[in-house]
Amino acid sequence: MFTSRLTTSLSRCIKPQNLCFARRNMSAEITTDMAEMKIEKKEQAVNQKGNKKKEKKKGGGGGGGGGTGELSPWPSYIQDRITLFDKLYTEYQEYLSTRERKPIQITLPDGKVIEGESWTTTPFDVASGISAGLAQNSVISKVNGILWDLDRPLEGDCNIELLNFDSREGKEVFWHSTAHVLGEAMERRYVGCLCYGPPIESGFYYDMHMPEAAVCEADYSGLETIMKSIVKEKQPFQRLEMTKEDLLEMFKYNEFKTRIIKNKIDTPTTTVYRCGPLIDLCRGPHVRNTGKIKTLKVVKNSSTYWEGNAEAESLQRIYGISFPDNKLMKEWKVFQEEAAKRDHRKIGLQQELFFFHELSAGSCFWLPKGTIIFNTLQKWIQGEYLKRGFTEVITPNMYNTKLWETSGHWQHYAENMFSFDVEKEKYALKPMNCPGHCLMFGHRPRSWRELPVRMADFGVLHRNELSGALSGLTRVRRFQQDDAHIFCTPEQIVDEIRGCLDFLQAIYTVLGFTYELKLSTRPEKYLGELQIWEDAESRLKQALDEFGAPWQLNPGDGAFYGPKIDITVHDALRRSHQCATIQLDFQLPIRFQLSYNAPDGTEKRPVIVHRAVLGSIERMTGILTEHFAGKWPFWLSPRQVMVVPVMPMFNDYAIELQRKLHLQGIVIDTDLDDGATLNKKVRNAQLAQYNFIFVVGEKEKTSGTVNVRTRDNVVHGEFTYEDISEKLIRLRDSKSNVDTLE
Repeated sequence: MFTSRLTTSLSRCIKPQNLCFARRNMSAEITTDMAEMKIEKKEQAVNQKGNKKKEKKKGGGGGGGGGTGELSPWPSYIQDRITLFDKLYTEYQEYLSTRERKPIQITLPDGKVIEGESWTTTPFDVASGISAGLAQNSVISKVNGILWDLDRPLEGDCNIELLNFDSREGKEVFWHSTAHVLGEAMERRYVGCLCYGPPIESGFYYDMHMPEAAVCEADYSGLETIMKSIVKEKQPFQRLEMTKEDLLEMFKYNEFKTRIIKNKIDTPTTTVYRCGPLIDLCRGPHVRNTGKIKTLKVVKNSSTYWEGNAEAESLQRIYGISFPDNKLMKEWKVFQEEAAKRDHRKIGLQQELFFFHELSAGSCFWLPKGTIIFNTLQKWIQGEYLKRGFTEVITPNMYNTKLWETSGHWQHYAENMFSFDVEKEKYALKPMNCPGHCLMFGHRPRSWRELPVRMADFGVLHRNELSGALSGLTRVRRFQQDDAHIFCTPEQIVDEIRGCLDFLQAIYTVLGFTYELKLSTRPEKYLGELQIWEDAESRLKQALDEFGAPWQLNPGDGAFYGPKIDITVHDALRRSHQCATIQLDFQLPIRFQLSYNAPDGTEKRPVIVHRAVLGSIERMTGILTEHFAGKWPFWLSPRQVMVVPVMPMFNDYAIELQRKLHLQGIVIDTDLDDGATLNKKVRNAQLAQYNFIFVVGEKEKTSGTVNVRTRDNVVHGEFTYEDISEKLIRLRDSKSNVDTLE
């Protein structure tokens, strides 16, 4: 029965949307996990341990003590799941035993070929054959480019890579596995239903619906104790492919997993993974066993909604972090301390740059000093626009929803837009500029001689983010970005993309960012003709090659309307941020029926390049605040110079200096507090992060000079007004991140 049910789905693709399934480019082939006898014994030991606990506790059903708050007994569905899993897993092993074994060739990244046997040799066997250290440090493998469990047998000739925790995918798998450990602990600690449990950029989380309880910080220690006991047991991760019918039976107690199975799995089968008593709907892959997790920590909790829908059930979310080495945990804690010091929300208040208010949640109030930073960034980009042939435009803030229906946004994005009725018509605030730019391009006939047309727009955008997702400047509802759209011919794509890449390199070099480039190609569900996609991808590859910077291929991750280049920047703390975007779009020109007159007199469709460098100025300001730790470089600083008179009688001279340098475009203030000592004034200016402090007294007034020192207490000495003003202007215009007076 099992064999016939399974063989019908060997070539099927699994397409669930569960966040726990968020492993891109992952195989959905039949599982080939050959469980060894020692793994069976470990599983039996786990079950026996749970049974012993049931015997000790009145009413049975597992549970713990020792202040962990562990349920006693465990929920009955845990044993029900295990019973069904064991039955199907036994059938599955019987099926696997019938598979024909034959010699296979396994090719390593260096080209070396290793002999193996199909349905027997595993990636862990390959690693062990090379060195014990490699086997110990490997987190996961890649087989023919697909992430693959280390204990999952190979099926035929293949190329194999062994990934450790240092790799991006290694971290994701490691944290995904630890999320399952957290999920197991939550089921043993709380009455509720697990929902999603994915890895994230730094760690992992798990959501749980618990209508009669809420997580609090006091729970962390107990959860960690349970998790550490799970790690100590070295519970193996076992993979099993199941039919939808069996899945619905297994998860009938959990309405959320049931929704995923019914609504988001459109194939006859998909996989579950088991570690100890936890069996979870999951595509995997995972580490070999929970013992690979050497150190872990529960870091925070929050409330959220099922699938981000404010109308749906409220969930409790618990976040955690884990590492394969205690040293890495220590480094992470130091990093967290430094990140907390640099928190842009904290610095924004301390330096009086901006604030937020509940009466306009998600909309930033820019104070005068913060507005200086905002305007400096905007003017900088505007200057680059002039050099690079962009034309600024201004477009409306709200449109009739017919525009968004034409563009396709209303069908897919309406819940993220602020909409309202105007004279019995539905309108919405714009969340992006591209549809408006399409109207501008199409409002009159266009000739090929005009192309490329490069429209730039700093218009205000609004997106209806959930209140729980709002986070300082990095996630807001109202924002502006250095948004631009290039309308060009297909033949101009290479030059325009190369220009976009040169633009972002110029900006990120000044800001001190390093960056990575990835070409994301045609997804499984795409719009348009295959030939157009292949031609566009070829042109993007050419532009990237000509640009000269290293880049990686990211297959299948393009937008449905065209391929794109993903740009990830790294700040001073080596954190990753995605700000810039370069995307090709074939669909909007079709939807808006855009055209231009070609040289042969025919009407042709233009291609649109969506591009931004800073992205949201709000978000970029938050990133830069933390990147510079509030110590703004002179060119971007909202506090460039503080003039400190040594006595009240020199206040007039200080004010005159302020007036003259202000007219030169220098951001300058004076400290005229007669009740403060000179040392106090200087120290206040340094703490406020003024780049330079000008001390003036009798000598300076008489000679028309200033005595200059820095916020780091470096004394530069005496300069004439003419000399210092020239040096400051030169420093400002150089956009150097080092405050040197040359």
